[in-house]
Amino acid sequence: MAPTTATSTGPVWDWAAGHGPVTGALSATTGALALATTGAATGMPAGWALAAGAAGAIGHTVTSWRERLAARTIAMRAASWLLGAGWTTWAITSGPLTWTALGSLATLGVGIGAAARSTLLHEEARELEALAAAERQVNRELSAGRRAIAAEWVDRIQRVCGLTIRVLAVEMWPTGTGFTIDAELPPGGTTYDRIAKESARLSADARLPHGCTASASQGVDQGRVLIDVTTVNVLAEKVEYPTDYAPLSLLTGIPWGLRTDGRPVPVYLREQCALVVGPTGSGKTNMVHTILAGFARTTDVLTWVIDLNAGSAGLPWVRPALNTGGGEPVRPGIDWLASTHEEAALMLDAAVRIAKHRKMAYQDLMSQANTDLLPISAQIPQIEIVIDEGAEILTSMDRPSKLLAGKILEVIRIARAMGIRTVLTALGATGSVLGNLMIRREAKVRVALTGGETEGMDLGKQFPGSRGLRVDQAPYKGSGFIGTPESPAGLFKSWRILPNQIRDIVAATSDRHPALDAVSAKAAGPDYARRWDAARTAWMRTTMVDECSAPTVEDRPTRPGGLNLSALRDAPVPAAPVADEAFDARFQALIDAEFGTTGEPDEDEREERERPRGLNLSAFRNGQNEGAARQAALDVLLAAGAEGTGASAIARALADEHGTSRQTVVGWLKEWTEQGITVRTGSGTKTRYIHHRHATGGPAEN
Repeated sequence: MAPTTATSTGPVWDWAAGHGPVTGALSATTGALALATTGAATGMPAGWALAAGAAGAIGHTVTSWRERLAARTIAMRAASWLLGAGWTTWAITSGPLTWTALGSLATLGVGIGAAARSTLLHEEARELEALAAAERQVNRELSAGRRAIAAEWVDRIQRVCGLTIRVLAVEMWPTGTGFTIDAELPPGGTTYDRIAKESARLSADARLPHGCTASASQGVDQGRVLIDVTTVNVLAEKVEYPTDYAPLSLLTGIPWGLRTDGRPVPVYLREQCALVVGPTGSGKTNMVHTILAGFARTTDVLTWVIDLNAGSAGLPWVRPALNTGGGEPVRPGIDWLASTHEEAALMLDAAVRIAKHRKMAYQDLMSQANTDLLPISAQIPQIEIVIDEGAEILTSMDRPSKLLAGKILEVIRIARAMGIRTVLTALGATGSVLGNLMIRREAKVRVALTGGETEGMDLGKQFPGSRGLRVDQAPYKGSGFIGTPESPAGLFKSWRILPNQIRDIVAATSDRHPALDAVSAKAAGPDYARRWDAARTAWMRTTMVDECSAPTVEDRPTRPGGLNLSALRDAPVPAAPVADEAFDARFQALIDAEFGTTGEPDEDEREERERPRGLNLSAFRNGQNEGAARQAALDVLLAAGAEGTGASAIARALADEHGTSRQTVVGWLKEWTEQGITVRTGSGTKTRYIHHRHATGGPAEN
């Protein structure tokens, strides 16, 4: 039988605790009795006890005075010492063990305990009163400041707007960058926009710093108004993207930046599309990366990206998976990337098939949830299609873009309930961009990054119904206006996100991305399952290998980089593609393991499916057609004159007759630039190429 451990059921003493009224009195009386008994037995002079008591009374009086205790507390402590010392002196002389001595000691102890309890309660009440007085003083000071602010703004609104309001409350922002006034509008049907439209005049009258505004919005009812006054310019500062990559959910909001009061701006995209407008240099590309970072952190969103400008918006989110450097393998930060019209068409067609199939396959699930919206979760993720400069695709007149525009609008029109939404970007808030009723109706989350640019930034069109918004209120890069169905349009600052942070986010969220549900994957078909096939991602790996190899000037080949169309040359194929094939195999194995892609189809089936969509390596089939297309491209360059033209324009000019893709034209232009046939100017979306005959004066400066 196992031995049992005896447990104590008696009281637990805390020997470190201080004395209370009872234990203090008990300690004093027992101490006095012990001292008197010892003194009487040993013949100790009685005056010693009296001297010790007097010293204790003086010491406690001094310490109590330093602690700023009440006078009654000081008197009680001094009296306790003196009475105890007096009893001890008397007991040593007359004997401590008589009934008279013991009875008087007990009476003395009860008196000391009662007095200690009384003074303790008095000290607690005194301390609480002191705290309350300090709090009342702070409130008086705050109230005085708020009353001054209220009176100042009542006068200002009367002077500027001709309205007499009654201020109900003034709330100071915790960040210390401003305050909010809650006011009651005057009777007679006055609405808040009477104040909202005078935002600029109110800001000027208040002498607010540049970048600070006084904006009015609806109050708790239609007879109230909220006036947000920013007193510190937070738009001029560069704010780094937060390093906390905690999981997010589409259903609880995804932060896209900061308001002027320092609070994050959450957007809710379960049913809404989004439109982000920003001219060149306003920080729009950085904003796209911020959006992709938010989607990467979610557990219920798959991100597809369309960027016809060589896929530049999505490449930073794929490259960490392409180049692991022998370290821990990671999954791409986005689920699909399209850089050509052909790949974008495959993506949009797959989205349409998914939306239609979900409507049929998930009827029982929606019935159980008693909703007409597909319940989005990690098991059935929402698909967010981010289309860089997608608004320009909708207004473009060339045939490939028109086909894409029709597919984009179909996705927006039919896929809301089934969890497929879009985020479009544009270079300007113009009538051509915002003229589409579908965009205005569905894209209720709207962002305008101004960067001080006034041309093509009609804020009235992008934020209809909002008053007092002016471009010069946000003249800084990464600053602008954001409006959502949950909050009116107002100033905000986009986070700054750098390439190394993108790599960190991809690594931190690699195991968080959901997989496309089986129902949707079946509807998406081979186009989705083989989106990471080597043939369809060759352009990604070519770019990466070119940059990672970084040859020196002496080692750099004389032939241009890019695709090695060896059928056009007599030189043998260099050894680099062998390494590329090994890299392709490693990357394909990683994708197969992480995404569960299907096996390779029969060769005949692959050729039949990829011939009209993949890279047009026409040099292997018809060298004469390739040469004719190259000559036609040079003719377009010559015809463009000194102003030059871009790769997209050349590709559009050759599309009908030669079927040449933009990627092929980019390779030619790179080759001709290295050979001196063309001169490149500008960068990004402003890149232009000029034939050397028209560039004798050297490259033109933008």
